[in-house]
Amino acid sequence: MRTFNPLVTLVLLVTQSASIQAADLNGAWSIDASACGDIFTKENNRLAFKKDADLHAGGLIVQGKQVTGTFEKCTVKSLREDGPNMRLIASCSDGVAISDVTFDLTVSGENNITLSSKEPVPMQMPYVRCPM
Repeated sequence: MRTFNPLVTLVLLVTQSASIQAADLNGAWSIDASACGDIFTKENNRLAFKKDADLHAGGLIVQGKQVTGTFEKCTVKSLREDGPNMRLIASCSDGVAISDVTFDLTVSGENNITLSSKEPVPMQMPYVRCPM
């Protein structure tokens, strides 16, 4: 059985929805705003993870429909909106296996979101956008 990795929740940040585009979700996101400088860097004007990013608070990089964590990469396959809430299905790979994952996303401000999932392990995690 595969253990749950909170970085899989990255998929929730990516959508092409008109209402979410207004709150552009592209960029660097962390569960701890004070750790942004320890997690992210810019290389050739593109966001990237620092060498030891996985030793700090969780983080993800959103670029279009691609969401990248330190251990996984996801691509959003479908989106269903219900006001400020969304349900997303994404295809995620950890370099060994590919699986479809379903998440809920709630936008609670321009730089704040909450990701939640009921499976494989119930969780709810707030993310904040890092200034880059």
